[in-house]
Amino acid sequence: MPRRTATLLASTLMLIALLCAGVLIPVPYAEMSPGPTVNTLGDHNGEPVLQIGGGRKTYQTSGHLNMTTVRVTGPDYRMNLLEAIYGWLDPSSAVVPHRTLYPEGQTAEQADQQNAEEFTQSQESAKVAALRQLHIPVASQTVVGAVVKDKPADGVLHAGDVIKAVDGRKIEQAGDVAAFVTRHKPGQQVVFTVIPAKEAAAAEKQGKQPEGPGKQVAITTAASGGRAVVGIQAQVDHIFPFPIDVKLADVGGPSAGLMFALGIVDKLTPGGNLTGGRFVAGTGTIDDRGKVGPIGGISMKTIGARDKGAEFFLTPKDNCAAAAKDTPDGLRLVKVDTIGDAVQALEKIRKNDLAGLPSCSPAGR
Repeated sequence: MPRRTATLLASTLMLIALLCAGVLIPVPYAEMSPGPTVNTLGDHNGEPVLQIGGGRKTYQTSGHLNMTTVRVTGPDYRMNLLEAIYGWLDPSSAVVPHRTLYPEGQTAEQADQQNAEEFTQSQESAKVAALRQLHIPVASQTVVGAVVKDKPADGVLHAGDVIKAVDGRKIEQAGDVAAFVTRHKPGQQVVFTVIPAKEAAAAEKQGKQPEGPGKQVAITTAASGGRAVVGIQAQVDHIFPFPIDVKLADVGGPSAGLMFALGIVDKLTPGGNLTGGRFVAGTGTIDDRGKVGPIGGISMKTIGARDKGAEFFLTPKDNCAAAAKDTPDGLRLVKVDTIGDAVQALEKIRKNDLAGLPSCSPAGR
């Protein structure tokens, strides 16, 4: 066989071997890319994303307040070397270490459950933040969020029970429950004053807190880590003066909180039209006080927003530096730290007073 032919054959075989290795060799990376973006002021799959009931008056809106998402490979999927290389070369995707998205050993079911829980919590916080921004009172109470199986409270307390007091001490916030229980030694009794979940749910449907002294339940504590416990998780439950529902399936995580809150504010503001008809997108977690928090995959979200036509992107302050390093052409980043900041920014956008908009810089200032 001529040397040239042999060299070509060897090179071809080597290339085939490398390609096969690239396909077969898994690498510890995951890929992120721009996901769907949905207008919180509009419809999705034939129904309004935000639905406000109870006879509460809402107002006409215009423009866009789009929440943004990121597509990620699942926790059980392992990229191969060729996929990772392709992702690194694609400017509209990001390849990151698998562990930065998923804890070691987390299954797809566990990831889905976590995302669903975070999404539900983000909706609750968005409602609270929006109503408080509008100075609409929101009542709150401490409830049993979960009961640990085979612990002392199992079968005695139930999820949704309202905790009024522990040992006669009034509960002001969820953290009080654990604080009062751990004053005991393991094996001692603790007395809960509760209103059963059914009574609480009936009152909540009417936008009211349950009334009455409640009933007393004595539970003998057990030991855990040297401390007294009864085996419950206490959490805050909000009572809204009218129903607010978010109708958006197949979305998880907490990062749409800010945009849900702004959509609610827009629909409940007399005159409405916070955007002035402009296309605004954004992202950010939000807590009950209206504080906006950072999220992951910011560059993927700005790309997705601009591809759909967004002119402005509401960016959490702590994401500003990363977002400003590679901003899509035609998209203006607007720095926000609270829901109040975001409402003020939207007012400037509506009035076309763009010189005063707080912006992001690569230095994060």
